[in-house]
Amino acid sequence: MTRERPQGEPATNPARIAHLVEIARLSRASYYRWLEPKLGRRDDADLRDLIQRLALERRHEGYRRITKRLRDQGLVVNAKRVLRLMRGDNLLSLRRKPFVPPTTDSRHKFRIVSNLARTLEPTGLDQLWVADITYIRLAEGFVYLAVVIDAFSRKVAGWALDDHLEARLAVEALDMAIAARDPPSGLIHHSDRGVQYAASEYAARLDQRGFQRSMSRPGNPYDNAKAESFMKTLKAEEVDGKTYANLGDARRDIGVFIQEVYNADRLHSALGYKTPVAFEEELSKTEPRNTQARFALSLN
Repeated sequence: MTRERPQGEPATNPARIAHLVEIARLSRASYYRWLEPKLGRRDDADLRDLIQRLALERRHEGYRRITKRLRDQGLVVNAKRVLRLMRGDNLLSLRRKPFVPPTTDSRHKFRIVSNLARTLEPTGLDQLWVADITYIRLAEGFVYLAVVIDAFSRKVAGWALDDHLEARLAVEALDMAIAARDPPSGLIHHSDRGVQYAASEYAARLDQRGFQRSMSRPGNPYDNAKAESFMKTLKAEEVDGKTYANLGDARRDIGVFIQEVYNADRLHSALGYKTPVAFEEELSKTEPRNTQARFALSLN
């Protein structure tokens, strides 16, 4: 005598599942998706945060391997869901690709330029700017921070925080840096190969100012080490362990950290244990502001 399945209990026998989906005119995939636990907004944000961390720690792994790592941690998660979340958070482009000529890139249609910053050592302010974008966790979602940093003083010259990854986010940070510093033409602007920095709108802004464009080699975070270092400091000293209620909350607190802590209060070993603000003020007393970019290039 067979036991009747209690009402409301999902079927697990393959033959019975096939019979049920045939009656309901559904696919088996739809049935199994129905079996998956339904996540609330906070649970969904927790999953996205975990995916972000795994993807950023293992830039060479795609969504299938990330899915496997999540399942190894005991999570019941669909690979298609992981793919959708990684695509929405712009994480798929982190995977390393074989080297391609500097004028093309398979991830977007825009022009890629050479790395001018690799053998460059700035000797003054506003010779080399580095730019980058990172994600910031909210209570129930994510926002994104774009920064522009002077490579010589380590000062964050411009930043923007918003809930999208469009090119205008990076442009807003660049515009803040330009308005604050009015740098000379010839400045080298360095970034990764992300679509935000390769986009026509961003490139036009750089061209208008007479800036030289520079981009990292594919899959090489060391090419943009100064920007990566700031992001690491931001996460360790401000973001990690903190929950921002919403975009406005994050924008206010992160703005205070950048302007009042990182730029004006935090001592940097690379600056002789001075803050970026103090370093620039001291520099302005000893030599006039550069009227054009001057670079010391090494040949190694």
